[in-house]
Amino acid sequence: MKTESFTKKLLLTLVLAVIGVGMILPFLWMISTSFKTPDEVFDYKHWLPSTIEWKHHIKVWSGTNSFLPYYLNSLKIASISTTGATFLSALAAYGFSRIEFKGREAMFLLYLSMMMIPPQVLFVPKFIMFDWMGIYNTHLALILPGLFTIFGVFMLRQFFMGIPKEITESAFIDGAGHGKIFFRLMLPLAKPALATLAILDFSWHWNDFENALVFLTDRKLYTVPLGLQNFVMEYNVDYNGMMAAATAGIIPMLLVFLLGQRFIIQGLSGTAVKG
Repeated sequence: MKTESFTKKLLLTLVLAVIGVGMILPFLWMISTSFKTPDEVFDYKHWLPSTIEWKHHIKVWSGTNSFLPYYLNSLKIASISTTGATFLSALAAYGFSRIEFKGREAMFLLYLSMMMIPPQVLFVPKFIMFDWMGIYNTHLALILPGLFTIFGVFMLRQFFMGIPKEITESAFIDGAGHGKIFFRLMLPLAKPALATLAILDFSWHWNDFENALVFLTDRKLYTVPLGLQNFVMEYNVDYNGMMAAATAGIIPMLLVFLLGQRFIIQGLSGTAVKG
């Protein structure tokens, strides 16, 4: 039995290793291409560049078409949206999980059902509303909708429901109100789930292309995904520059993930306690 169990684990590990290598290969090709010459871009037989070309990375960060403004715009939008969405999701999740009121479950199911609406359907209504509000072609058109996430409310509600009610009930007996319980009790306990949501939400906003494409027209306001279009020219594509910019673009996500990776499994497993 031990031998059979070991064999199954070994096979599963090998399968997962092959899948992992397959997922990381495009990133390795991207990094390698950013250091190649233009003639070597489609030379699939040689993954490593014959000579390391730093000029593509230098071009991304310097000159009139510097990638730095797009980088800073994405950091601004993703940071503000993630911070606001994490806090507001926690606030709503606490209400749906700990405050008793008539129609709570029906309201939550109605709120949750909005996840089934494709975001592309909302582009025209949002365009009209943002134009009326005077925030079209500003970063607010991306930040304000980004402050609300249905998935975040659902995820944190499930986590809060996994916390025994006796903890909050004893706090009520001691004279604590909902505000004190939320800030001093629930939020500290929800650190794993909050970190997980922040990582996922930051990645979503950092990679958001469609909303930026629809609601931003001024090149100075472009984000990283839109900035990559600068490398698509009329008759050719600067693949080396594009790969260099994309390589720089994944650095913030890697840093955020590395800083919070220990919370991911804890947070996701916590959401499955009750549901």
